[in-house]
Amino acid sequence: MIFSKSTLLHLRIPFSIFLMPIFLFALSQSEPLQYQIVEDYYFNIIIVFISIHLFLYPASNGYNSYFDKDEDSIGGLEKPPKVEKDLYYAALLFDLVAILLGLLVSVDFAVMLFIYGLISKAYSHPLIRLKQYPIISLLTVGFFQGFFVYLMSFIALNDFGLYKLFLSVTELHKVYIEVLSFRLFIPAFLAMLLLFGSYPMTQIYQHQEDSRRGDKTISLLLGIKGTFYFVGIMFFIANLGFLGYFYYLKDFSSLIIFEVCLLPILGYFTYWFMLVRKDEKNADFQHTMRLNVLSSVCMSVAFLLMKFI
Repeated sequence: MIFSKSTLLHLRIPFSIFLMPIFLFALSQSEPLQYQIVEDYYFNIIIVFISIHLFLYPASNGYNSYFDKDEDSIGGLEKPPKVEKDLYYAALLFDLVAILLGLLVSVDFAVMLFIYGLISKAYSHPLIRLKQYPIISLLTVGFFQGFFVYLMSFIALNDFGLYKLFLSVTELHKVYIEVLSFRLFIPAFLAMLLLFGSYPMTQIYQHQEDSRRGDKTISLLLGIKGTFYFVGIMFFIANLGFLGYFYYLKDFSSLIIFEVCLLPILGYFTYWFMLVRKDEKNADFQHTMRLNVLSSVCMSVAFLLMKFI
């Protein structure tokens, strides 16, 4: 075995799949452009998915685990094993593989993968450790896991190079302006709102561990009940944004799909909140993971239906 069992567990590859909805949202809003060969488009789908979810996200997970050295539950691992030295090198290797795969799509995509990797390291590394600042970490994660990942996924899927992005802004080409406004920046902003809502909930059961380590997370700042209120407000705002987006595009089928798939998430969130109001001990790892799985599955199904129906 190249890496230790502990390292493979800390990479948390299955947990990375929970972040799949952002990629699928970008996929649902994209289609081969006039200049793009259809076969290349589907090739890009496969490579983009693999590079992000099987290498980039696990690299970030591993790097974060290496410096945190958690003893209590973390995302995807109820009982994390002791961190081994090879986790650090595995994280860097996974980052490198993600970038090399990205080059098969475009240089722009590879550069964006590299940028994401740098930010994820700044999030965890003790010399910078953005994680210890509640507002900065919320904005960083929301922007990069939401807005930025949507942006780089869409650009890679559609062979929409950064030079075309600049061209569309400077010369106001009609076709690019339409793509920028309604398929790129607006949905990227909506993806960011989703992350603002989901990110604090991933920290709700880690208050003791974060306090011991000196990390003032957004959930710790808000408190357990405050985290629920904040997440509820953010998802309400995000939902209004999605409704407005689909309504403006006259895409009523996507609007209905999104709302129907949102119902199980809302139902479980409300049920869990009722439990937490009775006893805050219910803000635990098991309930958090159930919400993560349910949210990921429902949103993934929604965006896949939007793409293929």
